[in-house]
Amino acid sequence: MAVRSSGGRLRAELAPSYCPKTHVSFQHCREVAEPGCPRAGEGHWPEGLLSSHALAVNQLQILLLCLAGWINRNQQQVIEYLQEEVQVLKEQLGKQPRFNDDQRRRLAAKAKKIDAQRLKGLTTLVSPRTLLEWHQRLVARKYDGSAKRAPGRPPTPREVRELVLRMARENRSWGYTRLQGALRNLGHEIGRGTIAKVLKEAGMDPAPERQKRTTWKEFLRTHWDVLAAADFFSVEVWTALGLVRYHVFFVMRLATREVHIAGITPEPNGVWMKQMARNLTDGLDGFLTGCRYLIHDRANVFTEGFGMILQSSGIESVRLPACSPNLNAHAERFVRTIKESCLDQMVLFGEASLHRATSDFLLHYHQERNHQALENKLIRPEFNPLPTQGAIRCRKRLGGLLRYYYREAA
Repeated sequence: MAVRSSGGRLRAELAPSYCPKTHVSFQHCREVAEPGCPRAGEGHWPEGLLSSHALAVNQLQILLLCLAGWINRNQQQVIEYLQEEVQVLKEQLGKQPRFNDDQRRRLAAKAKKIDAQRLKGLTTLVSPRTLLEWHQRLVARKYDGSAKRAPGRPPTPREVRELVLRMARENRSWGYTRLQGALRNLGHEIGRGTIAKVLKEAGMDPAPERQKRTTWKEFLRTHWDVLAAADFFSVEVWTALGLVRYHVFFVMRLATREVHIAGITPEPNGVWMKQMARNLTDGLDGFLTGCRYLIHDRANVFTEGFGMILQSSGIESVRLPACSPNLNAHAERFVRTIKESCLDQMVLFGEASLHRATSDFLLHYHQERNHQALENKLIRPEFNPLPTQGAIRCRKRLGGLLRYYYREAA
């Protein structure tokens, strides 16, 4: 830098340190040209070589500058065109456009690479602040687990719901608080409101109303051990007089499903029914010993004398409503079983054949037939427990109509 004075005023001029023609430093040129320079006579910088080297450097720099300027000018023209296009689109829309999540993601990803101050100078559809908010929202969505959760409170587990309904059915007098305590004993913390909701969705009433509505099924289960059921079924038998209808009177203990054929007669009457009542209530081998109630339909054969004999032995005769076979469902199911499995498959000749068929079927029914109501077990198994080793045998009754497979005991 050189400082010169002119007209009493100081002015500073920047003196270039390189020759505008050769682009070689003036200081170096002076060192080469001056005779006293220690390097002048060494021949390191011949004049022709210095000029050609400087010219090549100058041409390369000019070429690179021209190329960079051309690229920069084209990029600037593209940017100006895109900005003008965005401006035209904004004028045509007349309102702020709406973006979907994919568009927001793409814009936020591109804007992240540009400085915020530079974005403010561009004509964009959204502001830099909006792009930043979109970016933050996308980051938050990465860790958002709300899509995996249902709206509102999480549902009550199915296991707990079934447990609430089971307790409410088996304990009709238990209210919400009592059920809540019983569930807490099992390690389930559940509110009274949730219990009320579960019962309401299942169509079950609260404790006071639920206690009043005792069904026959619940009544029977409560009194299994002291309940017995009686009924008749008819069978056509060939005799010397032709087809004769016989009536079979049977009694069932509901707790064990044991069945007893009390009597078989063509025409049951009051005298015959009294004798049946005496046989059933005999103190030594009466089938109804230990029972408190005998349920039956309203047939005329169940006379007042029949009921009085039962009552004298401490057994109450319970008449079912008219036309309600479902209230004596266990007895009705036995009638279907004996007819489908045995009697409907045979042609009976005489009363003795009917006695033999019913006796053999009862042996099969008690000792050889599995009962679904008793967890698919036998009523009176021949062996307890049943053997698992030994030869397999087949026992036939009624000419092979009834079959039972068992292992021969060792």
